Amino acid sequence: MPPTSDSSVEVLPYSSVSSEAVIAKVMVRLIPFMILLYLMNYLDRVNISFAKLQMMRDLKFDDASYGFGASIFFVGYLLFEVPSNLIMERVGARRWMARIMVSWGIISICMMFVRGPKSFYALRLALGFAEAGFFPGMILYLTYWIPAAQRSRAAAWFLTSTALAGVVGSPLAYVFLRFTAHALHGWQWLFLIEGIPTVLLGLAVFFLLPDGPQSARFLSIEERTWLIEHIRNDAGPSHGHHHLLSHAVASPRVWVLGTIYGAIMFGFYGINYWAPSIIQKVSGFSDSKTALFNTIPFTCAVIGMVIIGRFADQSGDRRKVVMLSSLVGAIGLFLCPLIHSTPWVIASLSVAAIGIWSTLGPFWALPSTFLRGTAAAAGIALINSMGNFFGGFVGSNMMGHIRTHFNSYNIGLFISAGVLLIATAISFQMSRDTVEPPATS
Repeated sequence: MPPTSDSSVEVLPYSSVSSEAVIAKVMVRLIPFMILLYLMNYLDRVNISFAKLQMMRDLKFDDASYGFGASIFFVGYLLFEVPSNLIMERVGARRWMARIMVSWGIISICMMFVRGPKSFYALRLALGFAEAGFFPGMILYLTYWIPAAQRSRAAAWFLTSTALAGVVGSPLAYVFLRFTAHALHGWQWLFLIEGIPTVLLGLAVFFLLPDGPQSARFLSIEERTWLIEHIRNDAGPSHGHHHLLSHAVASPRVWVLGTIYGAIMFGFYGINYWAPSIIQKVSGFSDSKTALFNTIPFTCAVIGMVIIGRFADQSGDRRKVVMLSSLVGAIGLFLCPLIHSTPWVIASLSVAAIGIWSTLGPFWALPSTFLRGTAAAAGIALINSMGNFFGGFVGSNMMGHIRTHFNSYNIGLFISAGVLLIATAISFQMSRDTVEPPATS
């Protein structure tokens, strides 16, 4: 629920309020917890890339079947994304995020019972419905708490969880893929043990996550009042901002950003879903050793996105940061098929990961510069839906079919690099006013 004035919050003078101290309190209290939540989200979403190494042999899948199963997740995700964010705005973050996490955790656990392509497709589709709204809900939630000037940095810290999922998930996969007990294969243990904490965290969210600054007990009344007023007024007059659902759908800015995000996600899921397979094909490593080496690109991505997110806030030109980062990502993906040495393939994937992940913090600071209220809930969800459908559904399907028909990932990597160049070109062409409304007097 967005931060609004509350009758219990007395309007006090702000002379004793340190803005840096308030933002620091918010960051320390919320960001680590949000990182943990989204880390579990991504572990439950991309653990399929590690499970694939065994599932395909056990269940007789080919790469096309895996690619379709990985991508059908985004059909459910797309259909329920915007409604989910609108519901969250009405019922509050605490209740809705708890519901999302418990339901997706249960479905993720059920993945251990997959017996063939049909059950694989059905559970991946259900997982998409369950998870829909979590990521855009978290981005919307940040706008309730973090002023615009610090938003790239906060978003970058929060989104390190997408790369940390690779860092944490790879060694976990290394352990679980080698583990067989009680008639369960390693990939089944992977789904079970990574799904249970999600359900428990979902229950914890209901008790630990404040809906907004108005219910933040860790802030004083004066600090709460300052933050609520500052969030409301930090972008200046409301002229140029969109507030209604229809404004988001009709806004060219939303569609431009959705197109850019779709191109970014094309490369993003190329690494998330296929990096272990690419590394294994070049290296010939075992399943567990492949999972271990897969941590390297994601570790580089965590470091890069925090540094570049801070730079984006300092420079103030987030559009240019998105442009340059997507260019770096394209270069990394383009180089990967041209080399056949395991260290250099991992290095090129690391360059690609740094570039792609470093777009995320600056990018997600852009929609809230011109969207407010219901329009922000719908617009952020719409942008995310476009990105995940194009990158997750189209991109993952493409890579699976190319791998099946040509026995190579190279063509898919070249296409992904080309699509990232589209994000670079659009970011270069659009003016600052395309995504940021002009200042008003």
